[in-house]
Amino acid sequence: MLKKHLGKAALFMAIFCLGLLSAQAADSRDEKSAALVSQLTKLSDDWDIAIVRKDKAAIEANMAEDFRQIDGDGDLETKTSFVNGLMSDKLEIDPYKVEDFEVRLYGNVALLSGRTNMTGRYEGKPFVSHYRYIDIYVQRDGKWQIASVQISKIPQQ
Repeated sequence: MLKKHLGKAALFMAIFCLGLLSAQAADSRDEKSAALVSQLTKLSDDWDIAIVRKDKAAIEANMAEDFRQIDGDGDLETKTSFVNGLMSDKLEIDPYKVEDFEVRLYGNVALLSGRTNMTGRYEGKPFVSHYRYIDIYVQRDGKWQIASVQISKIPQQ
């Protein structure tokens, strides 16, 4: 009888230990996900700052070579045309804040989305652009870069 109870106790301990290991593995994944979300948030924030400052090197360093943007009018931009547009002397973007920011992780792909109310001047004339966006980051060779941007205009009220 004692042997039977010891067998059940050993089985219980084994199941308990497996549960602890599983919980520790889940905690480790959660910590890695939180660290990655933090890293991607910083990349996004730094890119926004670089755009406002017209820091061409920093803008390009965050972009994949095959970068594409679909703007609010449905027009397609490449990395070159996107960067050239930002560097234009005609464009001045005021510092802006991203709202409703979210990061969703899918292996080596991350979707970063938010809402922005951008202001600035184009050819000296003030503009306001209110939009939602989704930035698609991909990890290649251990480095995260933005590969695609989709913008949807939000009508001004």
